[in-house]
Amino acid sequence: MKLIRGLSHLQAFEQGCVLTIGNFDGLHLGHTAVIKKLAERGQELSLPVVVMVFEPQPLEYFLGDNAPSRLMRLREKVIEFSKLPVDNLLIVSFNRCFANGDAEQFIENILVKQLNVKHLVIGDDFHFGKARRGNFALLKEKGKDYGFSVEDTRSCYIEGQRVSSTLIRDALGEGDLDQAKHLLGRSYSICGRIAHGDKRGRTLGYPTANIKMFRKNTPINGVFAVTMTGLEGREYEGVANVGTRPTFDGGSKVLLETHLFDFNKEIYGCYVEVHFKQKIRDEMQFQSFEQLQAQIVKDVLSAKKIFSENNKL
Repeated sequence: MKLIRGLSHLQAFEQGCVLTIGNFDGLHLGHTAVIKKLAERGQELSLPVVVMVFEPQPLEYFLGDNAPSRLMRLREKVIEFSKLPVDNLLIVSFNRCFANGDAEQFIENILVKQLNVKHLVIGDDFHFGKARRGNFALLKEKGKDYGFSVEDTRSCYIEGQRVSSTLIRDALGEGDLDQAKHLLGRSYSICGRIAHGDKRGRTLGYPTANIKMFRKNTPINGVFAVTMTGLEGREYEGVANVGTRPTFDGGSKVLLETHLFDFNKEIYGCYVEVHFKQKIRDEMQFQSFEQLQAQIVKDVLSAKKIFSENNKL
């Protein structure tokens, strides 16, 4: 998969391309169904498959810190897209100029002149351009003028529920990791590079591998039974806390701290993935380090019990 960072780095596809546009936050089963459909059209037309995403996501641009929490950061999204039948991932900067752009000009200048799109797969609720004037109907109309076809993505339903990033975000917020997994098609996970912390976990007898979240809003919070991959080709079991550590400092920065069972290696700088299996409890503030340490012991036992029971299934 080729990564194209910005329209300025885009070279027109001489023979054309098939395209879809969206946030694709979480890359859930509904999204993967869209990519599958797009890949089928690309194969039929012998054209490259192109996905356009925005950074930041539009609601993040308009709402700032009040925007819904992301299910995945950009790098995580790129990694997941690389596993799908996508030839080119185009990352477009969503800024004031883009937000205030004319819908017709977006179609003519970007879709036609820069991308040379021949087939577009898009949601029928997709809006773009100033005042959200651009929509599915306008794309269908302009497609006739410019020679590209437009196809509705159609919603994906599982057990009567429309799969969406919002539904997954709600499930994670409620601690329902099984429901989130059902909609994602995989366990919810967070990727990142192991960073140096203040080493307080070691003083408590439970050293942690820390990942900075680089975000204020997270869809998940609390203590969880987790596994970690990205180390020596193995999957390690552990317990993790996602939060602001109110017992220590209670700042606004969110941190993912993972204690791996029976593990004692230096892994600073390693890029890993933490897979959330089951929620144990909400994050809590303790009156003393002794109370926190006693709770960590309980959390570790709870996580080990969860893995023991799951391994018997």
